[in-house]
Amino acid sequence: MTYRHKEMAQGRWAEMSLCEQMANIGSEVSRAFNWKNKGRDELSKKAVDRALELLDLTAASTGQYPRLKEVLRTRECLVDYFYGDNEYCSTEVQWRKYFDAFAHSYRLNKDIA
Repeated sequence: MTYRHKEMAQGRWAEMSLCEQMANIGSEVSRAFNWKNKGRDELSKKAVDRALELLDLTAASTGQYPRLKEVLRTRECLVDYFYGDNEYCSTEVQWRKYFDAFAHSYRLNKDIA
């Protein structure tokens, strides 16, 4: 498989906390929304693909069942939103809030450590 995030795929990603991983995934999702809102669908699709790649790396580095379930469900719902029929009725606002919570938690914990 060809990775866009080569350095991450070589093990650096697994060294990050789940909050840091999800915050980085959220950055790609945010880019996807920003491009989509500007009518740049191809760039939006590329950002979504990068987010999905990072979710796959997260799933591969997550050994605990509850975390793995969360990561895989997130992936399923993102695919549904961007590529499917949005059967889960998710919104851009909900996605931004979901990933912003991870970014906020990571920043808080980073400052403590």
